[in-house]
Amino acid sequence: MGLSAGIIGLPNVGKSTIFNALTNAKAAAENYPFCTIDPNHGVAAIPDDRLERISRHIVSQRIVPSFLEIVDIAGLVKGASKGEGLGNQFLGHIKEVDALICVVRCFESDDVIHVDGTVDALRDIGIIETELLLKDLETVDRSLARTAKAVQTGERELAAKAALLERVRSGLQHEITARESIATPDEKALLSDLNLLTLKPVLYAANIGDDVRETEQRQMEAVFAHAQSTGSRVVKIHGKLESEIVELSERERGEFYASLEIFESGLSLLARTLYDLLGLCSFFTVNEKELHSRTLRQGSNALEAAAAVHTDFAAGFVKADVYSVEELEAYGSENALRAAGKIRSEGRDYIVKDGDIIFFKAAPQTASSRSHV
Repeated sequence: MGLSAGIIGLPNVGKSTIFNALTNAKAAAENYPFCTIDPNHGVAAIPDDRLERISRHIVSQRIVPSFLEIVDIAGLVKGASKGEGLGNQFLGHIKEVDALICVVRCFESDDVIHVDGTVDALRDIGIIETELLLKDLETVDRSLARTAKAVQTGERELAAKAALLERVRSGLQHEITARESIATPDEKALLSDLNLLTLKPVLYAANIGDDVRETEQRQMEAVFAHAQSTGSRVVKIHGKLESEIVELSERERGEFYASLEIFESGLSLLARTLYDLLGLCSFFTVNEKELHSRTLRQGSNALEAAAAVHTDFAAGFVKADVYSVEELEAYGSENALRAAGKIRSEGRDYIVKDGDIIFFKAAPQTASSRSHV
């Protein structure tokens, strides 16, 4: 499954700098508001050291990581929901993403102007949340107007949708997000066609400077506290430093991170946190041609994993031979694992674990595939 995230925030908080760091896509990152007008799209390979660990024991012609699609969207300003700044053009671009990465400026700099003159992380978050709430309120009002007419037909599902819309609308009017108003997956599915902005999970990226001063530390702490209170996630990221590191070779990057005692790149930390936020896990498929990392929702079964590789494998599913990266490292090869009886044959209802490696056996009329889940 694909994973997409929209980077949002006020102008000049470091959105495009972080986008460049994550995707190495060279989006413009200048010191003036609305430098980004049209959304920049980029694809970033998600770092996962398990790919390299698997490749030490099973040789494949190529390694394919999981990917994260990132959309860098024009800076948001107060009044965007009413057309200020780039207004609805901005808000429309984030309808389709799976999650929002909200970049919050925590760094002080005389060289980079702030659209509101001073650095205040909670004020910035408040502006963004208000505009998303107002846009959702507009969306819900339009949907209610359409649904109210249809409810007269007596359809139970439409009546349930109208009641849910009324509840969400009341919440939005009291600054309560759709995430807080919608209680169950079924309710979420009922409004899926609206792509409500405040229903999307949020990851806050606290953008810090070269030297974390006391004032910057307080800004970061405020962002962490806000994220905890709203059930969101937060990562600390040095956008400028990360954007410089991606210009280095892979060997130089490793040396540079080591010299700074940084043990995880900004992209790796962000991707791992997004996976957790969205309830995702990774599994692996491997044969002599390709070692492939794949993304799956936590709690998915072997049949769903097979379908994520190819629909034919799900249609002709027979069994899934499963072992872990750690077991592969302990025994050194698939042959040794098999000889030791460590490869488990699982049925379609087996719940896939993060880091599993799976070999799918499919009926002859379809195909068979070697997969590591």
